[in-house]
Amino acid sequence: MVATADLTRVEARLLDAIHEQALVDDLVTMIGIPSVTGTDAESELQHWHARRLAELGFDVDSWKLDLDALAADPRYPGTEAPRVEGFGTVGVLGPLGVPALALQAHVDVVPTGDLDNWEDRNPWSGAIQNNAVHGRGACDMKAGAAANLAVARALVAAEVRLERPFAVHAVVSEEDGGLGAFATMVRGHRGDAAVITEPTSGKVVVANAGALTFELRVPGRATHGSSKRVGHSAFEAFLPVYAAIAGLEHERNTDLDPLFDDNLQPYSISIGTIRAGDWASSVPDLLVAEGRLGVRLDEEPADARAALERAVADACSSDPWLRDHPVEVTWPGGQFASGRIESNHPLVQQVVDSIRVAERRDVSLGAAPYGSDLRLYADVGGIPTLHYGPGDVRLAHGPREQVDISELVRTTRALTLLVARRCGAHL
Repeated sequence: MVATADLTRVEARLLDAIHEQALVDDLVTMIGIPSVTGTDAESELQHWHARRLAELGFDVDSWKLDLDALAADPRYPGTEAPRVEGFGTVGVLGPLGVPALALQAHVDVVPTGDLDNWEDRNPWSGAIQNNAVHGRGACDMKAGAAANLAVARALVAAEVRLERPFAVHAVVSEEDGGLGAFATMVRGHRGDAAVITEPTSGKVVVANAGALTFELRVPGRATHGSSKRVGHSAFEAFLPVYAAIAGLEHERNTDLDPLFDDNLQPYSISIGTIRAGDWASSVPDLLVAEGRLGVRLDEEPADARAALERAVADACSSDPWLRDHPVEVTWPGGQFASGRIESNHPLVQQVVDSIRVAERRDVSLGAAPYGSDLRLYADVGGIPTLHYGPGDVRLAHGPREQVDISELVRTTRALTLLVARRCGAHL
């Protein structure tokens, strides 16, 4: 039983109604659905969410995304993964009106990488070891989705009524640009505030950097490998460009916002893929490099793009080969702007207070170095939004991905208390 001087009788009843085993079971079930961005399993998990919310008595809006119409919208955030369909899912509980709070999570996950790096070569096991749930998406961010559903379940199990509506949003395509969040905003779903339950390592994240996908096409001149000097290797031509990008990265990570605390490089520039050549004994005539450029807080994406383009152009102008064969820079794929909520916004204090009461600990504010749906909810939807959720993002996208069960439960308690207070839970 939970009973403290800081909790009302209704709040204590709600926290007692959290079904911890069902919370873990939902997470394990979701991990078992291999919802890689753009795949059929992504849609399967959205349908699963819609059924879950409907079973709890939520008013559910489940719709097929109009991909062509969304792509034609000038605010379209871009995508990277091939996609033939997508679905949105929103459930609302309580009286009519604008929800006082929406909890949001994305259901899609990144690919698994080399299966040999995973325990038993199974990224979808949802295995429970050492009080943690393991598997692709355990941290990013099916734990957050499971927490949102656990809050919804507790509200129903405790048989409380809400003065203001509460919403659960499940979205697709966050990993490659935020199409699902964008579609949810275009659909007209709103809220007075939103919490995205991304993994935040116990902090309340009030700002996040952006991320822009870029592609570099570096030309070379093909010839036989034995007569290398007759041609020009596109790989070797790339080296001064790479050095210039490294210099730009260093420059952009000075004078950092204090919210980043001990993160000394929140605006990384990472080369994710490189393709060059088609024969071992031929000098490659083209190198294609794809990467991501970190966008600084409050920086316009156009300014970030211009900074990378200038760095590449300067490298080309200083190189005898590239001066006459310049690198082509394009911007395909996801285009995440940065986003933030003011640290003194009432939502921030409400989340902090809920954590202090429900989890019995102090909490600090921070900023995240990755792009997220926050900027779409804030900019397109006009919804004050922050991040607070279970897990450590440093474990995301890797073969050690996991979430601590105790942290998952604690976070769910704080979110439940937040919903109770914002939505006016009563008997």
